[in-house]
Amino acid sequence: MADPVLLLDPRDNVLVALKTLEPGALVRCGNGAASSSCTAVGVIPAKQKMALVDLRPGDLIFMYGMVVGEAVQAIPRGGLLTTQNIRHRTGDYSAVRRPPSIAPPDASVWMGSTFMGYHRADGQVGTRNYWIVVPLVFCENRNVEQMREALEEELGYGRANNSYRQRVRDLIHAESNGRRTADEKMRSRAERIFPNLDGIRFLIHQLGCGGTRQDARALCGLLAGYIHHPNVAGATVLSLGCQNAQASLLMEELRARDPELRKPVLLFEQQKSGHEAALMEQALDQTFAGLGEANCIQRAPAPLSALTIGLQCGGSDGFSGISANPAVGYVSDLVVGAGGKTMLSEFPELHGVEQELINRCATDELAARFAGLMQAYAARAKAVQSDFAFNPSPGNIRDGLITDAMKSAGAARKGGVSQVSDVIDYPEYATKPGLTLQCTPGNDVESVTAQVGAGSTLVLFTTGLGTPTGNPIAPVIKISTNSSLAERMGDIIDFDAGDIVTGATNVAACAEKLLALSIEVASGNSLTKAEERGQIDFIPWKRGVSL
Repeated sequence: MADPVLLLDPRDNVLVALKTLEPGALVRCGNGAASSSCTAVGVIPAKQKMALVDLRPGDLIFMYGMVVGEAVQAIPRGGLLTTQNIRHRTGDYSAVRRPPSIAPPDASVWMGSTFMGYHRADGQVGTRNYWIVVPLVFCENRNVEQMREALEEELGYGRANNSYRQRVRDLIHAESNGRRTADEKMRSRAERIFPNLDGIRFLIHQLGCGGTRQDARALCGLLAGYIHHPNVAGATVLSLGCQNAQASLLMEELRARDPELRKPVLLFEQQKSGHEAALMEQALDQTFAGLGEANCIQRAPAPLSALTIGLQCGGSDGFSGISANPAVGYVSDLVVGAGGKTMLSEFPELHGVEQELINRCATDELAARFAGLMQAYAARAKAVQSDFAFNPSPGNIRDGLITDAMKSAGAARKGGVSQVSDVIDYPEYATKPGLTLQCTPGNDVESVTAQVGAGSTLVLFTTGLGTPTGNPIAPVIKISTNSSLAERMGDIIDFDAGDIVTGATNVAACAEKLLALSIEVASGNSLTKAEERGQIDFIPWKRGVSL
């Protein structure tokens, strides 16, 4: 490692420690006449921040050239920034655009690249081929689970979802002195009879009734997004009948996404069916026939412009904004340059970088919509005695992200430098090529659930602390911000961006490798660790509660 500290922007007054600095350690930053030295006052752990100047109470803290905090105690030059001596603070913003002059990277070399995808009748292209089963209300979760047990195991999809089943079989085998049961023999011979179908996904949830009418509308919009999604061939929908989330509301949301309703949607209402067995037999019979139709489609070449990539982070650390997030941002710029769509979400983790994103909006109308959504979200948080400032988790703080603005400044790097082509609210669907800003909470699973509901066919997910998050229908590629995490939790990490921190590679080179891996995953040539482990998380956002 060439330098033990990093100055992110010439306007900054703090340094990032790339490795632990002992008391008295002398570090240098900057180049030529602009270079300066600083001596560590006390231990500065890796990922934490060290004052580059003497700071007095009330002084603003700058990182990435923007305000990320305010000193509440005197901090000497070379001192450690902590939650005791600084607090959350952001700069002001307005909806007035000041377009930046930074140009995105040249994507011409990727213009002719293709991936092998599933071409749908509405023109969308999927990276996977699933059938989904969804309840309109939590009352139907048991029936959905019954369908899961019946379909997954008998069709062979359940075998890959739990890597520990074989271990239990081995224990049973040893206990029975080598005797194998008839069921075990049958399971060992089971083969998938629908080879072109990646699986059946069952999206249980706890919503659909008892909440507000807005909750029901949002749930139906989200489920409509999953049914309309290019990774989905068709859907089975179970309804009780009397709930707020009516089947008619779901169909209204589906028509808003596809007026021609070109996807098969099988609807079953228990209160009309009478006995549960009648509902289940009908649902199973028609679903099985639908699976046969879904199996007929095969992969074919598609341009990168057919990709929609969700840009996500979770379990972030002090290196996130230095390594993995900028690499994902570079990939986003390349995909946008090739005509594709990318999606930056988690609005509480964009607090503090509003002006930067407003400046990048393509029109004044988009800038105003983004500002309005941010302000409305902040107001809802305050209404329940909360605030964006409370977003960083204990793990975030422990590993260097001690204010929400500091976290946001690094999180925004996932969006690269491309122009913002659209701004959408939850649970709207992304339709415009380019970078879209999508209103979601910062909660990892809720945000990924929303990104996929808006059409993301692939998710790039950065993490510095390690998180197993996956999604039922879209591959989630996990990117580590540091190599020690990739080594320690290699069972959940797909790609290591830690060499950017050590200086062994740069952001552009790392991003090129990450995009190449993304194409392999999109083509089905490689499964993500989350897919291999059967990590399929699905949590609809009950709006106004989560940060």
